[in-house]
Amino acid sequence: MSETQAAQRPGPARRENVLAALDRRQPSAFYWSLTLLATLGGFLFGYDTANIGSVLDFIPYHLSGFALGYLVAGASVGAAVGAILAGPATDRFGRKSLLIVDAGIYAAGALLSAVTWNAEVLLVARTLIGLAIGADSAIATAYISEYAPANRRGSLSMLQQWMITVGILVSYLVALAVLRSMPGNAYGADWRLIFGLGAVPALIGLVLRTRMPESPRWLLQQGRYEDVRKALGKLGVEVSLRQVEDTAQEVLRQERREQSDKRVSHWTPGVRRAVLVVSVFFVFQQITGINVPLYYGPHLLAPLFQSGGHGQAVDAAIAGVEVTAIMTAVNVAATYFGFKYIDRIGRRRLSMGAYGGMAVAAVLAGIALGFLSGTAEIVVVMIGLDLFIAAFAVGVGGTGWLIQGETFPTAVRGRAASLCATADWLANFALIEVFPVWQGAIGLGWVLVCFAGLCLMAIAFVWAFLPETKGLSVDEIIHLYEKQARTGRPASGIGPAAHQETG
Repeated sequence: MSETQAAQRPGPARRENVLAALDRRQPSAFYWSLTLLATLGGFLFGYDTANIGSVLDFIPYHLSGFALGYLVAGASVGAAVGAILAGPATDRFGRKSLLIVDAGIYAAGALLSAVTWNAEVLLVARTLIGLAIGADSAIATAYISEYAPANRRGSLSMLQQWMITVGILVSYLVALAVLRSMPGNAYGADWRLIFGLGAVPALIGLVLRTRMPESPRWLLQQGRYEDVRKALGKLGVEVSLRQVEDTAQEVLRQERREQSDKRVSHWTPGVRRAVLVVSVFFVFQQITGINVPLYYGPHLLAPLFQSGGHGQAVDAAIAGVEVTAIMTAVNVAATYFGFKYIDRIGRRRLSMGAYGGMAVAAVLAGIALGFLSGTAEIVVVMIGLDLFIAAFAVGVGGTGWLIQGETFPTAVRGRAASLCATADWLANFALIEVFPVWQGAIGLGWVLVCFAGLCLMAIAFVWAFLPETKGLSVDEIIHLYEKQARTGRPASGIGPAAHQETG
């Protein structure tokens, strides 16, 4: 190859860090299609957790209060286990391998839910689905962050949240299509079909994920330099084996500078602080109540439309599914604005503004439940819940998955992300399990007021502890947390500019 041809060939200069070239790369159509495939688990996450809301009134098994809560939230228990198991596994076997296995578990859980012969088997199937949900949630955004360009990492990672919202919406649209076309089978074949259709995208994903490239950062960490070169080539960065080896040596020198004693663990004070901050963000993401309208929506809203009789009960349940479908459509639409602005506004400002909007909306819906009745009550409650969901979608849902994927160093990214995802799913389970009792004790209106108070606490937490990371590479972000751990300075005083000043 001539010097002129070499100069024209895409990729880094001869001595340049190949990961830096990857960070500057402009996303191609392949990047977007790869990210959609990586976030297919988000779609299945949304579909398989929300479809229970559509069929809850039709499942013919007698369930106690605890069993009912577990049927709705049992996937979250499996998700917590799946997340904690996925961390060490993905750091050892790679991101791609675990994503393939997850798709297979999704398919198995959906099929078992469809053919279940008693309540116990259904509960097991829901827990099995949860294993895949948790593992996928721990891996997907970490995988995306390891190939995404720094200035578009937020947008690419936000596709995880968008796919979750699409999955939720599709679950309700499928339920409406099935229930409307076969209303006489609502207590028979309908609910089984709604569960079973979740296996279709899972099986498609199982096949297509085998063609994904492995994370180049993970491959570099494993010393598989030729595979790094091939993976970068698929991502549009053409490099030589020598360039990859030079980058590996540079990364190794950097690690030695940061850890002069080889006995020092990768779990530095900054990494431990980052795990805590991201985990608490996830806890607030769940306990502020987003999944109450999305999981329990049809069950909560159906009585407002019921006038009596068995046939009317089915019609009321379908009406509850319809209005919940409207809320999930709002969720999908609002997520677009988070996708568009996360890399412009930043993680901190967007999430604090979103929590503020959630607080106002929750109070509005709570007041309507306490002081209005009839059509006025339904309208104002729907407006309040729609605004609540929209605010969450813009700045809370996607931000959580983004910071989980971008924050940690490659060597422990899988394990650290899995710990954060476990916190997310345990909080999800706790809220969904306790909600029926909570609502019975103080009423839905006061529960919503409590959610508003928790949103205000979340704003204070983000302001104090979450540093701004927009525009930074995944290799730079952990330094913000190291500085916080070393100096004790609040997050409000640390950002990209401050990091650049200190080196």
